[in-house]
Amino acid sequence: MALQDKYQAITNAALQAGITDLQVREQSGVLYIDGTAPSGSVKDQLWDIYGQIDPNFTGGDLILDVKVAANANVTRARVTTDSSNLNIRKGPGTDQPIVGKAAKDEVITVVSQGNPQWWLVRTADGEEGYAYATYLTAEA
Repeated sequence: MALQDKYQAITNAALQAGITDLQVREQSGVLYIDGTAPSGSVKDQLWDIYGQIDPNFTGGDLILDVKVAANANVTRARVTTDSSNLNIRKGPGTDQPIVGKAAKDEVITVVSQGNPQWWLVRTADGEEGYAYATYLTAEA
């Protein structure tokens, strides 16, 4: 099965949800899907579809690199780790690669809380990814 066929549901959802700058390309046995989502919930939806296709995210044949528009409706949260930095991951899960870190007591942007365990966040440096919600406290 071709990768574009395997992940057609993600591509279709991206088109229907209004992902801008959508680029889909296959290279060296990996399908890359890039673009900009209008909201965090749209990005969460794409990850949910990916999780249905590859429940453990172990296929290694898809790179889903969709960012959320800078003007999306967001809130703020404080990092409440005991002493260490909070890992920001590419997707929702400890098996996902680390794309950034947020320091203890740092206030970061919460783009979406669509998953109760993993919130989509953006650091002041612009790193966007998923952080374990247990270590985040919403700012009033």
